[in-house]
Amino acid sequence: MKEKKLGVWLIGALGSISITVMLGALSLRKGLTGSTGMVTATKPFDGLGLVPVETMEFGGCDVRQGSLCEAAYQLVRESNGIDPAIVRAVETDLAAIQPYIHPGVAFNCGEAITRLPSVSAVNCRSVREEIDEVTRQLNEFRLSKGLDELVVVNLASTEPLLELNECHNDMSAFEDCIDRNCREALRASTIYAYAAIQSGCPYINFTPSNAALFPALVQMAEQKGVPVMGNDGKTGETLVKSALAPMFKSRNLEIMSWEGFNILGNMDGQVLDHPDNKRSKLKTKDAVLAKILGYTPHSQVHINYVPSLADQKTAWDFIHFKGFLGAKMSLQFVWQGYDSLLAAPLVLDLVRFAELSHRRGEVGLMHHLASYFKDPLGVDEHRLYEQFQMLMDYVQEAEKTDSA
Repeated sequence: MKEKKLGVWLIGALGSISITVMLGALSLRKGLTGSTGMVTATKPFDGLGLVPVETMEFGGCDVRQGSLCEAAYQLVRESNGIDPAIVRAVETDLAAIQPYIHPGVAFNCGEAITRLPSVSAVNCRSVREEIDEVTRQLNEFRLSKGLDELVVVNLASTEPLLELNECHNDMSAFEDCIDRNCREALRASTIYAYAAIQSGCPYINFTPSNAALFPALVQMAEQKGVPVMGNDGKTGETLVKSALAPMFKSRNLEIMSWEGFNILGNMDGQVLDHPDNKRSKLKTKDAVLAKILGYTPHSQVHINYVPSLADQKTAWDFIHFKGFLGAKMSLQFVWQGYDSLLAAPLVLDLVRFAELSHRRGEVGLMHHLASYFKDPLGVDEHRLYEQFQMLMDYVQEAEKTDSA
């Protein structure tokens, strides 16, 4: 049986997460690393026939200019989390990917992104022309690599929130907005999602940007027969919250306050230092507690940019809770990790699952992937264990169906 050729199109290809995704896949291909951190590499998923990470072909786009090799060495220098020998071993492979990295769309992304160093000129094409250009890039990559499938993953910097209105709830109304070139009705992430879905590519929004998969685009995915999912990859503080908050509920302990303080460097931190972009991130991080507990304790998430940390991220959480006889107690935890090294294996998992869903004829939102996201679209369950059980139920059903 011919091995399926799977392509991965990374939006924000020069960013730390994208670089780490490619370094990880290329390292696995050469036997330089293990698969720790990848859920799909564990035994329960052996029977799904997932496409091997080692065979993935990479392309993508970025609004910044630069080379993948330079970006990889910069990540190594700044983070100290990746062995420089790995970059040296795959440098030729990264150079071979470079021709497939195209100029990205800088469209209503906010000044925090458009003013970054080396960002190319803001695009002046119409909305339809922007979509057509991204579509052309995707189709050209698919043809040049002879791909059987192409999955598009949004790993770009967080955009400011888009004010959603009636046109975002109906596909026909949104098409009319595009035809009338209503630029204010969308952002860069919208253009990428539209182009991917229109091209028949499964689409993953790993960012908090709410313009990537609003209801009209989900409708379009259902009509086009394309699986999609988002928003905002769950990699650190919120991951711990979704596992820890149910403990308090199961013991009937009242959480009075839950304060989270996050410090990080890299470009993500730089962009989130801008109030408009930070608001998008806080929206997905703030909502989890109330949805798990059933009430809203005093809770604030703080995000501060600390340039010297680069790809390292630290979260300190203080939980003030009430117990029997009104006794007030507290719990604190500190989460320290490399942002990109936590995210990259999840991205590889999601690509494999997206390809599987498309192969099985599944369309629209992939609810079973809720455990991977802070704000899983179409899913009200936010407890980590229960979300993971949704994935395990899906795996069992898929194996049963495929073996029938």
